[in-house]
Amino acid sequence: MDAHSRIYVAGHRGLVGSAIVRRLESEGCQELITASRERLDLRDEGAMEEFFAREQPEFVFLAAAKVGGILANASRPAEFLRDNLAIQTNVIHSAWKHGVSKLLFLGSSCIYPKFAPQPIREEYLLTGELEPTNQAYAIAKIAGIQMCQAYRQQYGFPAISLMPTNLYGPGDNFNLESSHVLPALVRKFHEAAESGAPEVVIWGTGAPRREFLHVDDLADAAVFLMRSYDSGEIVNVGTGRDLTIAELAGLIARITGYRGKLAFDASRPDGTPRKLLDVSRLARLGWKARIPLEEGIRRTYQWYLEQAASHTRI
Repeated sequence: MDAHSRIYVAGHRGLVGSAIVRRLESEGCQELITASRERLDLRDEGAMEEFFAREQPEFVFLAAAKVGGILANASRPAEFLRDNLAIQTNVIHSAWKHGVSKLLFLGSSCIYPKFAPQPIREEYLLTGELEPTNQAYAIAKIAGIQMCQAYRQQYGFPAISLMPTNLYGPGDNFNLESSHVLPALVRKFHEAAESGAPEVVIWGTGAPRREFLHVDDLADAAVFLMRSYDSGEIVNVGTGRDLTIAELAGLIARITGYRGKLAFDASRPDGTPRKLLDVSRLARLGWKARIPLEEGIRRTYQWYLEQAASHTRI
């Protein structure tokens, strides 16, 4: 893959896809292929076939997915399972059928068992029960991994699968009904700081531990692995460091200038107790994350403020 390759980024408007596009554009890639949801429904098998036949991409980053936080996953499991299965199946099959040189599939760390030993190694996949609140999404992502491996085994199709940890950064979803924990806290604390609210209520006990990776780091890892990795074995992508939700909340409160009380609602679900990825396989391949968490959150908060100032819907 070089600056003249025809590269299709599926999901280019999303958090991950937009970061991959930024990364490729920074390298001067001249043949980037994208298609908006209005132009191309990835769930439509026929439309997907026509798109690949017309555009003839050489490399594919499959970053398109239906995603959301605990509330969205728990309340709309059918959509998360159906839409993600359809997107993955159509893109992977069309890529193989039309001779794509290599495909990169982006999974999620939620594929691992709820009580997996920590840090989580790639071989722990399918060794225990999943976290119930996002089981439908996790099963869809596991199916995507299996499809990449099956197409490699049966057809020799060079598909690789990355398992990123919790992501954040510019382009994130800050809707309190459907966002993940970090952007939701950014918005909550920003609004509380502006209104002078005496306290901010945070779901759960604050005890679960989570790892966070800036999406620009993920994009860098994705481009690195597209160029240098070719195996059916999945690869974790993370920082190798985690913190509690309470510690995360305190950090975001400081960054946003909120000085009120942090109140934890223990009646709300905590989700998986801990989710820290073992990134030794990726380190052996020659890559590690570069953006520290506090710096990354400050960048993300600045982006959020810029969008709010321009009245962009976030």
